[in-house]
Amino acid sequence: MCLVVFAWQTHPAYRLILAANRDEFHQRPSRALNWWPDRPEVLAGRDLQAGGTWLAVSRDGRFATVTNYREQQRRQPGLVSRGALVTDFVTGSESAETFVGAVDGDRYAGFSLLAADARDLYYVSNRGDVPTKIAPGIYGLSNASLDTPWEKVVRSKAALQSLLESDNVNETSLFRLLGDRTVTAASDIDSGHIPFDLARALTAPFIVSKDYGTRCTTILTWTHSGEISLGEQRFDAAGVKAGESRFRIP
Repeated sequence: MCLVVFAWQTHPAYRLILAANRDEFHQRPSRALNWWPDRPEVLAGRDLQAGGTWLAVSRDGRFATVTNYREQQRRQPGLVSRGALVTDFVTGSESAETFVGAVDGDRYAGFSLLAADARDLYYVSNRGDVPTKIAPGIYGLSNASLDTPWEKVVRSKAALQSLLESDNVNETSLFRLLGDRTVTAASDIDSGHIPFDLARALTAPFIVSKDYGTRCTTILTWTHSGEISLGEQRFDAAGVKAGESRFRIP
């Protein structure tokens, strides 16, 4: 489970305001947000198991993030890592429209992708959602289609709307927004094929559980003049902050 909430072209100072939680198994190795030595134009965290990333920006003003699609089917062998979608876009030169339109969804397990160039933001999923140009507004993305009304998506979008209305958009308020650890009432949990305690933990925007949970929160602001600020806070299995990084482009 992951969670991304963002406001596109709704603020007088920022073209994009985004807050994202990366949820993953705690044992899966990763590297903190930084410039990549082998691809110096890429600013991102790194999944050291597959080599890609879940969210990245480039020096020349390109952005992408990907979430997995929640589904019960087994992953087919030979598929390309979904993190490659992010790095392929931010290191390329194609427009967001051209890139998402050319993605061969059959090469990947289920995903939802956001990609932005200097002009437009596009969304696509290989689980039934065609490439779509994002109109100005506030959106939420977890492990399903864009704006699927899961409780934590709806709650987080409302919180972002409140920050915008009160003109309280800053790194501290955005980190706090996705630090929400409120879980759904036990009586409303349909655990399905996963243990009940984990199913309930997954209903919170910020997930805390022994083996799987929120590994990091990333805050991105992108001004209309092109300045990108990126901040990351990292957490251990108990949900305690274990590190942080901040960068600005240019």
